[in-house]
Amino acid sequence: MTGLSQARARLAARRAALDAEDAAGATGREVVELDQSRLGRLSRMDALQRQALAQAAARRREAERRRIAAAVARIETGEYGFCAECGEAIADARLAADPAAPLCAACMRGR
Repeated sequence: MTGLSQARARLAARRAALDAEDAAGATGREVVELDQSRLGRLSRMDALQRQALAQAAARRREAERRRIAAAVARIETGEYGFCAECGEAIADARLAADPAAPLCAACMRGR
């Protein structure tokens, strides 16, 4: 398997994992009932906090999906593996750790 096909496979696997996480966390993002007879005040506050955490996790997964889509687009255009800021090659170890990385380590740190 070539480097690009490995990267594509890792990106697809991560996207599938994000989809599975979304499915598993769907109930946590549901609307919290405000019916006092069903939930006490503290239980409702706890449910609202769990809902907020689930929504924040969903936003993080969506941001990661956008990073993955951008990396796949870079593969398609032949720009994958090169820093989006300076144009230098991104280290193989960095791409192994994060195949969606758009920047080299120097640009990520702000040089």
